[in-house]
Amino acid sequence: MRALTWHGTKDVRVETVDDPEIVNPRDAIIKITSTAICGSDLHLYDGVIPGLKPGDILGHENMGEVVEVGPKSTLKKGQRVVVPFTISCGGCFHCHIEQYSACENSNPAEKQDMSAALYGQPMAGLFGYSHLTGGYSGGQAEYLRVPFSDVGPIVIPDHLEDDKVLFLSDILPTGWMAAENADIQPDDTVAVWGCGPVGLFAIQSALAMGAAQVIAIDHYPHRLELARKLGAKIINFRETHVLEALMEMSGGIGVDAVIDAVGMEAHGFALDNMLEVVKQKVGIGADRAHALREALLAVRFGGKVSIPGVYGGLTDKFPTGAIMEKGLQIKTGQTHVQKYTKLLLEKIEDGTLDTTFLISHRLPLEQAAEGYKNFKEQQDTWTKVVLKPGMEATA
Repeated sequence: MRALTWHGTKDVRVETVDDPEIVNPRDAIIKITSTAICGSDLHLYDGVIPGLKPGDILGHENMGEVVEVGPKSTLKKGQRVVVPFTISCGGCFHCHIEQYSACENSNPAEKQDMSAALYGQPMAGLFGYSHLTGGYSGGQAEYLRVPFSDVGPIVIPDHLEDDKVLFLSDILPTGWMAAENADIQPDDTVAVWGCGPVGLFAIQSALAMGAAQVIAIDHYPHRLELARKLGAKIINFRETHVLEALMEMSGGIGVDAVIDAVGMEAHGFALDNMLEVVKQKVGIGADRAHALREALLAVRFGGKVSIPGVYGGLTDKFPTGAIMEKGLQIKTGQTHVQKYTKLLLEKIEDGTLDTTFLISHRLPLEQAAEGYKNFKEQQDTWTKVVLKPGMEATA
């Protein structure tokens, strides 16, 4: 089959690789019909996530048609399914309490040591996201093996086209959980750093949950315009002093809740951020956490902090004093996708949530490397790239 493989920093290639096969009784094989490039894929592309090996297949936002099933799979051939990026067994302690991204059994024992050393316990398995998370092949390919297929995939009705439901795999549940983690109350003012896909879905979700005011912070004009169309007020951090603006917009006490949808590769020319850019480029494991620092200073005393943005290592000059002295409540983590897919599918079907506005480009799988390059370098206009195996090449 053809698949998008990683070979080094900013070096991804579409190559011919072996087709996946059923390995365990609960496996299924799907023929990919749509797969997307995620903002967190750019952390792999940029080489700031450890544990990748040349030839690894990327991609964790996947859907397709079931073409083969193991004897203990609950799926049937011919069904259309969206596959959560989190690989979860359904039977461990964490799965039982719906913390699916903390599954204890999906990361193979021989792969657990690296993440256990970094984080105290091993990470769960994820599709296409390095050997820290199990070394599973991703779905930016023609076919994908889905472990624990009786737990993860959600069957999609035939009347819903791929574009409407593909993002149930990751970014829509991630945006929803980000807003849920902010414990939004009807009179809350919520500030969201980052108007990429997760940030935009967090804005949409926060408004759907009843936030009185949502403020979007970014510097890309088109992305800020998308946020405005969703109903957010906007701040361009290159034109406005963010902390001063947020204090004014919150009546002088600070915003009630903040959502960091930026993560480890923050943009901007603040001194802390520029120093961390240098550290990342020379190989020091420093996350660029400028957006999170700013969020912690902007939120009011007793406020709520939600962190869906991906962080992988350590960060310097972190305002732990602000966390304690302000009595902040912090929630974060990889998304428990399986917890939210049924609810969000219903909201897509009844029109409460729309995801199609986000898609800016559709490319054949063969042009995936081009998609990565432009998604990285033209982030204002390349808001979301969907790859379609078998699609004819575009000019």
